[in-house]
Amino acid sequence: MVFLFGKSSRDQFIDPRERRPYAFVFVGLVFTAFGSAYYHLAPDNARLAWDRLPMTIVFMPLVASLIAERINIKLGLWLLPVLIAIGVGSVIQWHLSEQRGAGDLRFYAAVQLYALLALLAALLLPPRYTRGSDLLVVASFYVLAKILEAADRQIFSLGNLLRGHTLKHLAAGAAGIWVLRMLRKRRPISPPAPAKT
Repeated sequence: MVFLFGKSSRDQFIDPRERRPYAFVFVGLVFTAFGSAYYHLAPDNARLAWDRLPMTIVFMPLVASLIAERINIKLGLWLLPVLIAIGVGSVIQWHLSEQRGAGDLRFYAAVQLYALLALLAALLLPPRYTRGSDLLVVASFYVLAKILEAADRQIFSLGNLLRGHTLKHLAAGAAGIWVLRMLRKRRPISPPAPAKT
C-alpha cells in the first residue's frame, strides 16, 4: 500500500485515480491471507465463506483496474464498487445455498471465470503502460492454482509430501506478487509524436 500512494509510484500511474482499484486488490490479498488462515484452523463451510470472500475483493478490482487503464478511467472507477458487490454477492449466494443444503457454486465460479476472461480480453486492447504481458503471467498463475487445487489428491499421492491445495496457495500468492512486480516496473507508453507537415 505504501508503494501505491508513495512518491515512488508517480511513474507507474498516469492518473492518480488509477491507484484505487489496485489498493483494493492488495487489501483483498491481505484479507485473503487472514481468511484462509481462519478457514484452515478449523475447516468447515461457515469458515470457507471467509476464505472465498476476500478472493473476490482481489479479482473484481483487478478487472476494474484493467477497464480504467485500457478503456476509460471513469467507467473503471464507477464499476469498481459494482464489481466488488457482484463478487461479494456471489459468495453470499453460495453460502446461503450451502445453508439450505444445495451448495450452489455456479455464480461464484462464473465470477472467477469472467474475471479471468476479462483479464485476457484486456490484453487485446491498446495498453497505456509497458509490462502489459505480465497480465499473461498473472493469468497463468491463476490457472495453475485452479489446476493444483483440482489435482489435490493426485499430487499428494506422488510422495505424500505436499498437497495440491498447498501449492495452489503458493501459485495464487505468486500471482499477487506478479501484479506488484508489474506495477513497480511498468512505465507509461508515450503517445506517438504528431507527424510534421
